[in-house]
Amino acid sequence: MATYAREDVLSWRGQDLVDNDGDKIGTIEDIYLDRETDEPEWAVVTTGLFGTKRSFVPLQNAQASGDGVRVPFEKAQVKDAPKVDADGELSHEEERALYQHYGREYRDFDGDRDRDAGVLDRDHDRDHDRDTTRGEVGGPGTDTSGPNTDSAMTRSEEELHVGTTEREAGRVRLKKYVVEDQVTETVPVRREEVRLEREPITDANRGDALDGPDISEEEHEVTLRAEEPVVEKRTVPKERVRLEKDVETEQREVSETVRSERIDVDDDNRR
Repeated sequence: MATYAREDVLSWRGQDLVDNDGDKIGTIEDIYLDRETDEPEWAVVTTGLFGTKRSFVPLQNAQASGDGVRVPFEKAQVKDAPKVDADGELSHEEERALYQHYGREYRDFDGDRDRDAGVLDRDHDRDHDRDTTRGEVGGPGTDTSGPNTDSAMTRSEEELHVGTTEREAGRVRLKKYVVEDQVTETVPVRREEVRLEREPITDANRGDALDGPDISEEEHEVTLRAEEPVVEKRTVPKERVRLEKDVETEQREVSETVRSERIDVDDDNRR
């Protein structure tokens, strides 16, 4: 990961994630950043026939390759990872379970100090500050108005920003195969038939009739011809078929809980 810029890793969204044997695990749907360093730490990969299952995979030691992004894990290990909802943030317990699943220590991923201890100490200090400054105006608290700046508080609200992410929804293939149909057509054919024709002796044919012996035995042969159907098959291109993609837009509602701060006056002098 040290060899890739943050923007390069974020551009891995939509690429294939492959295991150490080169087998495709799924498609990278999202990249999660470390809450302290703001560097890419986890990849959310969609698996399954329709891409409905999501698994978290550590991005440390991930390498971009020609067939996608390669991680040093087996495909089965990724699919058996603890089920964690991809809701935008991982809790410490979820991260600890994921690191344990991938055979890595949780503390190894927070620089030179122990991550567990750092988080606990920080949370404790924040709670201590809030307790010691509660009820004081302009004290050195954690409010965004700053310590000892003025007598005002800053009220904040969470706003819902909805975007879209692209994932593989399925695959469609063109497949050509051969079928046989019985075709029947009618074709006219001709044949010759013999017909016996008699003509009387006249002056016009008397010479031909008396040409030869008076009494004899003879035989005349006539060749008859007939047409037969002949079938010839030729391959003729009929059409070109291709797959084209159309983009359909639909309206989909997204619901999420947002928090907002409220400010009340707590006056001990009021009777």
